[in-house]
Amino acid sequence: MRSTRPSCARSRGRRRLLAATGLVAALALTGTACDSGDDKAADASAATGSETSGSDKIEIPADIADRLKEHGIDVDDWKDGEWKNWDKDKWLTEAQDFVNPVIEGLWKPERMRSAEDPSKTISTKDAAAEQGVSDPAPAPVRATPEKTPYHENAAPVGKVFFDSPQGSMVCSGTVVKDPRNPGRSNLVWTAGHCVHAGGGGGWYRNIAFVPAYNDLGRTEAQLGDATQQEMAPYGQYWADWASTSDEWIAGGSESGGEGAPYDYAVLHVKPESGSKSLEETVGNALDVDFSTPAAADAGAMGAWGYPAAQPYDGLIMHKCVDQPGRLSLGQGLPTMYRIGCTMTGGSSGGGWFHVVGGKTVLVSNTSIGPTDSTWLAGPQLGEGAEAIYDNMSEQYGAK
Repeated sequence: MRSTRPSCARSRGRRRLLAATGLVAALALTGTACDSGDDKAADASAATGSETSGSDKIEIPADIADRLKEHGIDVDDWKDGEWKNWDKDKWLTEAQDFVNPVIEGLWKPERMRSAEDPSKTISTKDAAAEQGVSDPAPAPVRATPEKTPYHENAAPVGKVFFDSPQGSMVCSGTVVKDPRNPGRSNLVWTAGHCVHAGGGGGWYRNIAFVPAYNDLGRTEAQLGDATQQEMAPYGQYWADWASTSDEWIAGGSESGGEGAPYDYAVLHVKPESGSKSLEETVGNALDVDFSTPAAADAGAMGAWGYPAAQPYDGLIMHKCVDQPGRLSLGQGLPTMYRIGCTMTGGSSGGGWFHVVGGKTVLVSNTSIGPTDSTWLAGPQLGEGAEAIYDNMSEQYGAK
């Protein structure tokens, strides 16, 4: 197959009008598609910190190395398989315990394609229990495939891969701007449940982001023995730090639980090879709207992602656009946004976008949905989410 790596010479933006519940919103995901500049992204690993730990290809901060040792983990053995040890005393839980050293060549095309979705579903009955606070469930909106190539239509969107005790998993994510590093962001927005298991669990491992995954939207039959470059045209970006809410870490569950309204996360990533920032490589990043607009005033919202549970297979980027309503999971919990959408697990963590002042911005992310896959709900991104984002920019943005 021919190479699908895009170059700056092919870049251009796209804008389309999307109608939703009688409203028209211009949700443009502009891609300027710059080449990553390295044709061997799968063959080398990037430094992820300041102190080398037993390998010239894996570097992690000294404090993280020490923390691993405190948990009885030999840093030198981590990349050789120790990461597969999910014993309770080996599964790092606390916010400050995150560690994710690069393991070169781990996310091969076949491994990425076999990753499953970490579904967060609740029953329709549970969702309707607070009907006095929530708006009526929306009518389903059929998810439609994004136009290809993705780097020209939705460059900031991609897939998040990670390992869990249940095996390899996949979510979706969005490149967002770094206020302290304009034009050179390495920040990715996703869901909390795509990086941490929530209450009773810990941080997932081998977290990597692949922008514009399967850029040409090829099917399983068409992909055959697809190369790494064809599946990951911009290469792979490993998370060298992740941050999610304390509420998700304490209260998140398999069905979202009380952590669902706080189910958001920010990754700081570095390329597996090379030094160019993620934003420079893909040519775009989105601002984040932390104003928590009321659902009735927010205008149309669009959700983008890679649904992986039936009837989807995780290979094709899809989107839904709808006017949001409100969803409350209980007294004392923040209200979530809810839109009609048939996307399934795997779209989790994918960005929700709306238009502010003529500009497309990220306003939420996919968190939970019902078992019949008729709608999606996402958290309102307020002061807590902004604090996580700002801290990630301040502490790790320049690294």
